[in-house]
Amino acid sequence: MRTTLTLDDDVAAKLKAESRRAGRPFREVVNETLRRGLAQRRGTGLRQAFSVTARDLGHLKPGLSLDNVAELIEQVEGALHR
Repeated sequence: MRTTLTLDDDVAAKLKAESRRAGRPFREVVNETLRRGLAQRRGTGLRQAFSVTARDLGHLKPGLSLDNVAELIEQVEGALHR
């Protein structure tokens, strides 16, 4: 099918660069990229929502606080923890 498609400049530049890199016609690169994108979108709806379960961390040793995590790490692991 032949059609006219207006591409944003950044998208066209990336497709042209991929066409040159792969040594393949621009038309093939565009079609392959669209197929991959459409196939990926179909699979996206099947994923389960991500959920986090909060857990009690228990009591900290005296003098430690979870209010400042960076300070807590420095107190537990020392100043050279980075």
